[in-house]
Amino acid sequence: MFVEGERIVDVKIRIGYNHRGIEYLSQRRTIHQIPMLVERICGICSHTHPLCYCQAVEEAMGVEPPDRARYIRTIIAELERIHSHLLWAGVALHLIGYDSLFMYFWRYREPICMLFELLTGNRQSYAVNCVGGVRRDIDVPRHRDRVMRTLKEVGDGVRRLEGMLLEDPLVKARLVGVGVLTRDDARRYCVVGPTARGSGIPIDVRVCEPYAAYAEVGVDIKVFSEGDVMAKTLVRVQEVVESIEIVERALDAMPGGPLRAELPEPPVSEGIGKTEAPRGENIHYVRLNGTVVPERHKVRAPTYANIPSLVPQLLGETIADAPIVIGSIDPCLSCTDRLSVVDAETGKPLGITYEKLVHMSRKKSRRVLRSA
Repeated sequence: MFVEGERIVDVKIRIGYNHRGIEYLSQRRTIHQIPMLVERICGICSHTHPLCYCQAVEEAMGVEPPDRARYIRTIIAELERIHSHLLWAGVALHLIGYDSLFMYFWRYREPICMLFELLTGNRQSYAVNCVGGVRRDIDVPRHRDRVMRTLKEVGDGVRRLEGMLLEDPLVKARLVGVGVLTRDDARRYCVVGPTARGSGIPIDVRVCEPYAAYAEVGVDIKVFSEGDVMAKTLVRVQEVVESIEIVERALDAMPGGPLRAELPEPPVSEGIGKTEAPRGENIHYVRLNGTVVPERHKVRAPTYANIPSLVPQLLGETIADAPIVIGSIDPCLSCTDRLSVVDAETGKPLGITYEKLVHMSRKKSRRVLRSA
């Protein structure tokens, strides 16, 4: 970021990588070992990545997972979306110094983590997916009542918190009209997920290219046209309520049958998997060469698509607004690099650490409260 005083006048995006060798390792493991590996791409998206990968391999092999597996995949995916959005909302509020509301959002995240432990045995990295279906069943008669009670509690709490967000003067001062991404800019930068839907673009892989059981249970796309941080926040908050309703519909309509399909010998073929991760469209490409070890595996996470759009969102804002503007795209730390602040007049970098940047953001909130 290039600044004049505290005003951001220019932004240069140089996308970096945290080289962990995921694709390299993937091409040295069997197609059945890779779901456990790609769960580690992102801790918050530890279901959508293996699901996306499995769908790519299933397309290459011409395999259709059983109906019950498709519904289980949908339930876990939507619980993960709830968990991710609530985690994001808490972190975003922490960035502007509103720690009490941060704790409220995370209060309702905890029961979702407990549901994961109930249904999969793990609070994170659920190990549900396998090529051709799922590894674990959901005992609907046994667990349905507890799941429904938890989801009702979380849904009621999130609706109350949405009202608090809309009414709180500090939240409005820090989020409304800040970091605006217009519809035209959103299209030009090809953004995905809540970043796109907050700018009035109704794109969602669950609807545009349905997978798992989304064609049967349905999805209501949440869209706001303002393009500011508040719009992206409300998209995620309302998607939490929508995800709760999707899980309830999927549990009610859960079909019987097997959990995994019979797999043929791996052909010489290729496939593309797409899922709507909490941050947006997730893509995995797999090329098979007739053996159980893939010849190529390529991953494109949604953060990679959204980071360039920070240029128009940051221009004209202050340094103190940078943390919440950058946070509004929900960047995955394993996909991003670092940030430098440069004085536009002298060309010298300013010694601002991430902690200092967050401190400046929270300091601005205190100024807003004092002047209110």
